Amino acid sequence: MSRAAMPSPQRLPALAPLPGERADAATPLISLRGIAKTYQRDGAPVPALRGVDVDIHAGELTAIMGRSGSGKSTLLHILGLLDAEYEGRYVFDGELVSGLSPDQLSRRRNRKIGFVFQQFHLLPQLTILENAALPALYAGGRPRQCRAAARARLEQMGLGHRLDHRPGELSIGQRQRAAIARALVNEPRLILADEPTGALDSATAMEILSLLRELHRGGATVVLVTHDPEVGGAAERIIHIRDGTTDDGVA
Repeated sequence: MSRAAMPSPQRLPALAPLPGERADAATPLISLRGIAKTYQRDGAPVPALRGVDVDIHAGELTAIMGRSGSGKSTLLHILGLLDAEYEGRYVFDGELVSGLSPDQLSRRRNRKIGFVFQQFHLLPQLTILENAALPALYAGGRPRQCRAAARARLEQMGLGHRLDHRPGELSIGQRQRAAIARALVNEPRLILADEPTGALDSATAMEILSLLRELHRGGATVVLVTHDPEVGGAAERIIHIRDGTTDDGVA
């Protein structure tokens, strides 16, 4: 199907608010204090993060920007509860998550964080409907309900006519839309997008950024991790990271 003939995504409704949630609440959704991480390379310590302090409130659209090697990928893994081996204090959604076990982090990650990756990470043997339903299934949902939630999100992404197609049968832009639908299926507290336009042409990249901005306008908390100034410019707030530190203390 040509780009001109592709259906436009439907206007996205607001994510369902959680009890007590307010975009301007005094308590941050994310609060990092003194986050430090050191790797060992050839027996020598290599600091990746050096005492990072960051607050991000619910409803914000934030970009974390830095060059390769600045520490932004390490910060991404900590924010996404993918890395538990660090120093410092991380409070996410009112809970101290520093020190939780991998299983505990996995459960919270699946329920509360939706990931959008540069390379999509869709399973090639599954249809996009099956791919989008996976987080809900992992969270213990009933298969029929999980498929219904996945269908609704894919339809919002303009992919209602592609539900039974596999990723390899979709355009690159459609694959990223499917990945966004999958990220949303559990109504996450945080959408964490890692270079979400890095594999896309410029026109499709603008389309994906527009979708993320619309999710933000609907009440979603979105964090973009990028080195691209054009992507960072789509955010209402930018946190710069250089040599493992943010440039302004508590961001």
